[in-house]
Amino acid sequence: MRYDLVPMDRSHLEGVLAIERACFRQPWSEQVFVDALYNDTVSLIVAQAEDGRVLGYAALSVILDEGSLDKIAVDPACRRQGVGEELLKVFLRFGRANLAFLTLEVRASNDAAIGLYEKLGFQTVGRRKNYYAQEHEDALLMTAEFPRIGVN
Repeated sequence: MRYDLVPMDRSHLEGVLAIERACFRQPWSEQVFVDALYNDTVSLIVAQAEDGRVLGYAALSVILDEGSLDKIAVDPACRRQGVGEELLKVFLRFGRANLAFLTLEVRASNDAAIGLYEKLGFQTVGRRKNYYAQEHEDALLMTAEFPRIGVN
């Protein structure tokens, strides 16, 4: 499968929203994504197929030297083909160059995502009890730390 990783813009909204609704029980609204597009502390990227179709997307928020992976999702038909991993690697490269750490929450039952995060260097540092209240499910808090060369 061929695709490019590109900054998200308004032309990607329809595809992103379709994936959002397919992947999340409480999806972000179109307005949340529009607001994020114009927020200087948020970076949104998409995996875009050669035909323009959105295969996946990710959102990162940054405050000072702390990053939070707010969203990452892949079209269910395109999973297990490396799309999510490549999206996450973009933010990990940014993190290594600019951040002290990158953190995320993941459903405690989402073994596939947890496996990917661990593969890419995230470690479980906590548990948020009943984080997904509607489903009565905990979230694992995972963090990737980036050593700062020359900083004591």
